[in-house]
Amino acid sequence: MSTTTRQRVTLLDFAKGSLRALPELRHTITKGPGLTLKPTAVMSIGSVFQDEAAAHPDRPFLKGGDRVVTYGEANAQINRYAYTLIGEGVQRGDVVGLMAANDIENLLVMLAVVKLGAVAGLLNYNQRGEVLAHSIGILGARVVVIGDDLRDDLATAGDIVDSQHVMTMSELKQMSAGASSDDPKITTQIVANERAYFIFTSGTTGMPKASVMSHFRWLKSYGGLGALGVRLNGEDTLYCSLPLYHNNSVTVALGAVLHGGAAMAVAPKFSASRFWDDVRQYDATSFVYIGELCRYLLAQKPSPDDTRHHIRVIVGNGLRADIWKEFQERFAIKRIAEFYGASECNIAFINALDVDETAGMCPLPHKVVAYDNETGEPRRNARGRLETVRVGEVGLLLAKVTDRQPFDGYTDDDASERKLVRNGFKSGDCWFNTGDLVRKQGMQHVAFVDRVGDTFRWKGENVATTQVEAALGHAHDVEDCSVYGVEVPGTDGKAGMAAVQLVEGASFDGRAMADHLIDSLPPYAVPLFIRLVASLEHTSTFKSRKVELRDQGFQDAGEDEVYVLGKAEYVPLYDGYSDEVAAGKAPKLR
Repeated sequence: MSTTTRQRVTLLDFAKGSLRALPELRHTITKGPGLTLKPTAVMSIGSVFQDEAAAHPDRPFLKGGDRVVTYGEANAQINRYAYTLIGEGVQRGDVVGLMAANDIENLLVMLAVVKLGAVAGLLNYNQRGEVLAHSIGILGARVVVIGDDLRDDLATAGDIVDSQHVMTMSELKQMSAGASSDDPKITTQIVANERAYFIFTSGTTGMPKASVMSHFRWLKSYGGLGALGVRLNGEDTLYCSLPLYHNNSVTVALGAVLHGGAAMAVAPKFSASRFWDDVRQYDATSFVYIGELCRYLLAQKPSPDDTRHHIRVIVGNGLRADIWKEFQERFAIKRIAEFYGASECNIAFINALDVDETAGMCPLPHKVVAYDNETGEPRRNARGRLETVRVGEVGLLLAKVTDRQPFDGYTDDDASERKLVRNGFKSGDCWFNTGDLVRKQGMQHVAFVDRVGDTFRWKGENVATTQVEAALGHAHDVEDCSVYGVEVPGTDGKAGMAAVQLVEGASFDGRAMADHLIDSLPPYAVPLFIRLVASLEHTSTFKSRKVELRDQGFQDAGEDEVYVLGKAEYVPLYDGYSDEVAAGKAPKLR
């Protein structure tokens, strides 16, 4: 199902998926909290883990390198860490900063923090300087635990470090050697609506914000995505190469693992060339992804080993329709549990019914509404109310905020309020603005389209950057790309521009590129400008940093070559091109 030829989930899709999913669903939906869980319930991440450890202490829980830690061993060490942190002054509700690369110990310390009813502030270990100082300042942590090799990196944050109580992982482990391994009593007293994690936004624009992940929302993922979407069991191992400060790791992956009493294999970092070797090494039956990770795997040279694995289900978000089928068939993936969610979002969509090319369904109150392309805000009618889009159309996704469906927000109250839409359909209602554009597919399903800030309007049409990036990704000799809209004097809207990194040793063929894009895209979506770059900067979760590129436009590209679309061919930028565009003399597609 592509977004251009199939815009809705049909009753037949729904029925076929239901029949495929039913046998597994029968065995999983009875365990753990469901949609009826209340924020006031006495239940937490720590109590869930503790129960699993008690049920099967000898079962493998964490794998990393040559090390395997059982549930029982993990629980004992987690408890020792917890009592050590108590000795350092950590109490229920306090924040413990955690800045460490992916490894087993990182997860154990994180679980120790939440078992105490404290908040794990998950710092991005790639941050430096003023960005890191900003993040540390937000946390106000009682203790900051860092990886042994990150002292110098922490020091780049400057003076704020002097006021922090900093411990390395090795120091914490050494101090915990003689601590009690008994379960802390407080773990069974924690209420679901208490805070569990601070998850930092990726910072593609401005300084990162710390979104709040409560035990309640984690438990909803555990009992929803874990039960309905992933459906692991005690024989499974889920492979995780995403950073452990990312919600896909500590909520989606960890929740699915604990729901099934499965094992989690932790890779130090994502490597496209080593990915399948790691999967085989750990005998993984599942892995967690984001869409860009899948693109990187597809970009690897095909190998007979591509299907030599035991993966039966993958879970993640952002797998685009243009590569869904290709990825699934090349790597023989039996089931794709795509979902839609965000660190701060109060709902999630889950592809529980094994329908192709969808983020799945959500039974909780939400709306897909018309929006203003210039401001990105929901559009109101003459009565001041919002209007929903029709099935098959693209709109802005809003999630209703209620006592049972709360918005935990950010540590910054003003930032939290800016994400809310009040009095949308009637006086007094409140909606969380996800900032995401989705296609309303019907049957409670949606497909992710783009971030609202990334979509631009040209020639009276909305252009989704993901659609253009997908077309460029299939072009010969393109290694990576980033698409954005730029202003052209004398025109309305923004014209498409693409920063393109070619494969090593390749040269740019303006005629071939134009032919490919004109054949692949609607006329209004074909980019007018192509900037050749040596490399593209991404966040640690593979999101493109395109704000600076967008601000530079086509006139301030430094030493990079810029090509423009003339007569069905990309040629070097020349004086007067923008005047020709404004006058309607360029480009000429055929």
